[in-house]
Amino acid sequence: MTQSDSAPGASPPSHPAYAQLRQVTPVAAVMLENNPGMMTLDGTNTWVLRAPGRDECVVVDPGDHDEEHLHRVAGIGPVALTLVTHRHFDHTGGVEKFAEITGAPVRAVDHRFHRGGGTAFEQGEVIEVAGLVLRILPTPGHTADSVSVVIEPDRSQPGAVLTGDTILGRGTTVLDDSDGDLGDYLTSLRDLIGLGGGRTVLPGHGPDLPDLETVARQYLAHREDRLAQVRSALDTLGADAPVRAVVEQVYSDVDPTLWPVAEKSVNVQLEYLRR
Repeated sequence: MTQSDSAPGASPPSHPAYAQLRQVTPVAAVMLENNPGMMTLDGTNTWVLRAPGRDECVVVDPGDHDEEHLHRVAGIGPVALTLVTHRHFDHTGGVEKFAEITGAPVRAVDHRFHRGGGTAFEQGEVIEVAGLVLRILPTPGHTADSVSVVIEPDRSQPGAVLTGDTILGRGTTVLDDSDGDLGDYLTSLRDLIGLGGGRTVLPGHGPDLPDLETVARQYLAHREDRLAQVRSALDTLGADAPVRAVVEQVYSDVDPTLWPVAEKSVNVQLEYLRR
């Protein structure tokens, strides 16, 4: 993920301070980890989900291996379950320690992160825990194992979706060229659009956003625009043009220091077009 491929009209709003729990919806609060960087924006959002009046909670993406952060999150309340949206270290580096601190099972697509009896998600699985109904929606593309967590609406809240790195709070998502896939990503965006309007976006990085359908449509349009630009670059440079040449043409409006990151997404786009 990065700001190098910014969506039209995007601006960097203010973000809460590190190490402070911020309530976003009646059931979702966020703790921002102090690990800012080119690939993490302000840092990793660790989400804490809990129904009103309940003690136990669900933690989504404990973050990197920062023991202060992990202990701070664990101290918010008894953790019934930990969920992982995808394999990247800034979301999973702390899994081992967090499981040790809380004793809570950890569930993820990738078996490497299972702890405490946690298992892989089943297709379309619905999890009832901590007074909440959570639906696991596969959203591959950023990585092969990416999922989103749908908080189903009820009388206390209109619903929200934890999107991991599939949709960010600002900018757009870099597709990992080791196992990301543009075709999967476009399908995932359409699946998120299909959830309908009115759902809050709770991203893995950056601020929360008010309406998932609107943001997902912007992401889809932006990705299709970039794909058209890559096609045009290949028409000019030749079908076998190297990735850096394509990046220099398509991302000429982007700071060149960010081109190595853009290469990841372009590699995935080239693979999509050439197959």
